[in-house]
Amino acid sequence: MKNEKYKLLRQGIFFDLIGMATMAIPVVGPVLDIVWAPFAAKKMNDMYKGTEGKIASVFVFLEEILPLTDVIPTFTLMWLYTFVWKKQPAPQIIEVKANE
Repeated sequence: MKNEKYKLLRQGIFFDLIGMATMAIPVVGPVLDIVWAPFAAKKMNDMYKGTEGKIASVFVFLEEILPLTDVIPTFTLMWLYTFVWKKQPAPQIIEVKANE
């Protein structure tokens, strides 16, 4: 589990860097964003399952398609939300008494 967690972080940082790199290319960058936005949304949905992954994929799509928002590290923020900020339910202890 720990290796998978950090693999998601590495992938997220890599995808964030790609998204930011398109902003650095004048004229061609906005065209690349049109191609990158749906791909990034698909990758986000693949990396994070469930409702949270779907919501994050919408956010990453909008972040990549809108001008001047490429600097937001959406993948990294989603990783932080999932593994650092999100409260995990406390494990329940169930006592079982055996007849002796």
